[in-house]
Amino acid sequence: MDWKLFAITFGTIFLAEMGDKTQLATIALSGESNKMLTVFFGAACALVLASLIGVLAGGIISRYVPEQVIQKIAALFFIVTGILFFFGKV
Repeated sequence: MDWKLFAITFGTIFLAEMGDKTQLATIALSGESNKMLTVFFGAACALVLASLIGVLAGGIISRYVPEQVIQKIAALFFIVTGILFFFGKV
């Protein structure tokens, strides 16, 4: 296993997930239901599945699209999303 890649991936995803809508929804569900373990396993399974889809899609797309193009598309997506959030359109 490439531990450096693991650490970079873990750190990036961990920091990206802190304070996002998913974490806020998990906090709300946990507080509302008082079933923290059930909410934890549901959220963990959802994150694992979303990550699996991302890894599989990335593996397939990277066969046909150069890495630099993928990075630029991702950057554009984040910029557009940020602008939409800024103006309250999302």
